[in-house]
Amino acid sequence: MTVDSVTIALVGSGGAGAMTAGQMLLDAAANVGWYGLMSRSTGPQIRGGEAAALVRLSPTPVHGPGDRFDIIIAFDWQNVERFAAELPLSDKSVIITDPSQGEVPAVLAASGAKQVELPIKELAGKIPGGRVNMVGLGAVAAIIGLPRAGIDAVIQKALGKKGDAAIQASNAGIDAGSKEVAGWNLGLELAAPNKDGATRWNISGNEAAGLGALKGGVKFCAAYPITPATEILEWLAPNLAKTGGKLVQAEDELASIAMCLGASFSGVPSITATAGPGLSLMTECIGLGVASETPVVIVDVQRGGPSTGIPTKSEQSDLNIAVYGLHGDAPHLVVGPTSIGDCLFTTQWAVHLAEALQTPAIVLSDQAMGQSRAIIDKPADAPYTAKRLLATDLGGEDKYKRYANTESGISPAAIPGMPGGEHTADGLEHAENALPSSQASDHQKQLDKRLRKLTSFDFGDAWADIEGEGEIAVVTWGSATGPAREAVRRLQAAGKKARLVAIRLISPVQPSKLAAALEGVTKVLVVEQTHGAQFHKFLRGHYDLPGEVSVFSRPGPLPIRAREVHETLLSLI
Repeated sequence: MTVDSVTIALVGSGGAGAMTAGQMLLDAAANVGWYGLMSRSTGPQIRGGEAAALVRLSPTPVHGPGDRFDIIIAFDWQNVERFAAELPLSDKSVIITDPSQGEVPAVLAASGAKQVELPIKELAGKIPGGRVNMVGLGAVAAIIGLPRAGIDAVIQKALGKKGDAAIQASNAGIDAGSKEVAGWNLGLELAAPNKDGATRWNISGNEAAGLGALKGGVKFCAAYPITPATEILEWLAPNLAKTGGKLVQAEDELASIAMCLGASFSGVPSITATAGPGLSLMTECIGLGVASETPVVIVDVQRGGPSTGIPTKSEQSDLNIAVYGLHGDAPHLVVGPTSIGDCLFTTQWAVHLAEALQTPAIVLSDQAMGQSRAIIDKPADAPYTAKRLLATDLGGEDKYKRYANTESGISPAAIPGMPGGEHTADGLEHAENALPSSQASDHQKQLDKRLRKLTSFDFGDAWADIEGEGEIAVVTWGSATGPAREAVRRLQAAGKKARLVAIRLISPVQPSKLAAALEGVTKVLVVEQTHGAQFHKFLRGHYDLPGEVSVFSRPGPLPIRAREVHETLLSLI
């Protein structure tokens, strides 16, 4: 018998190679045609210390973490108690332990999981240059039925530059681990992959966001490194250069957003990437972008808060500051990708929207998407790219109206250097000709205009992902979409009707569209990863939700799992 999904945790302290083995496992699975998802658990020190590579594999697309771990393999047990709550087990799970590393910690043994011994350190010690993580990789691959050809390609690619000795040692370790578990028959062999010939990508959410920025037309990035957003900058640095763009590592977040506004004011589509603490610092300049109608994209890869919070764990708790955090009435765009692959589309769309509407756009990703890797089908090409409405009827400050009160609310922009396009540019309220004004009539007119251009714009069908039908609906957003989607599909597979609405366009709100999406619904379950149910309160503040409304909400660092959402839905039926 085979299984349709297998979830594996590779655990070890710094230097044991758990992350490397997990990455190789995911890459090998991609090579043979499986889908997969790899997240990671690390301590607050970010580098070094205890760590776990958390991998889920399946012959069908993987939407989120598994309900429990089928296999935990430990290279050592150092400080595993610090993230044991992130490793749910049952009596059907298997713990592979090295007897030289002591007993299985009580917090894991209490699950009733089956314990089997594998002398990982001893086997690695018999191999010149042997590594415990390669022994563990070989054991796991054999248990789940991962073809050796998939691993060989990964070893060659990862270690080719290190020479034959490194390759031989790794292969020997894999052979040793595989041989040692032969005949275990744990019932965890994964079903064969679907050989459909479709192109698959192995990508992280941060890499996808970077690619979306390029496809959208971004040519400039200024940013300050911060966990868990730094990989966006690392990916953009070489790839922006290939397109003739530039990346600047600024001295702090405030300088970053100011540089981006300056580049955008000169006509160059711009982006920055940060996390919650950085977004807090950027809010004044984001308001400047609203007032001056200067487009810019800010990717916020959310993490646990407040303050420094939990840098290495995921949460959706920047929603309030993203929507409401600017002083004054400052309407702007807030969007949230619904999956790792959707980080590409949503960021590309955000660039398009920011430029078209001449306003800042905040992209709310999070650590669970940004720093996780997934094997996905190649995303479809999207038509969205940067295109700003530029002025053609110029004539100097006495004639050109930078903030002309147009019907759409979008005013033709003059790029510095355009003859006749001279105008005052600052953060003060202004008249249509851009000259500072404190007149009530000018303030009212500009407030109305800045709001109108967002509320009257046609965002099309991309505002949300809508699936299924029935009287019960799950409304969610961001990384909570994956487990919510899987939970809804489990209901549907059992013959029960349910629908999913994953909102991508958070602001401006779309009340008529959500009302249509929820027509006929009598029960709504809101799913989110916050302590204060921010998303539910946001929905209540701006939408009329039909029928009985329930909330599944909890903060990080524990991920939301499909089983939990599914059980909550069953309790509502």
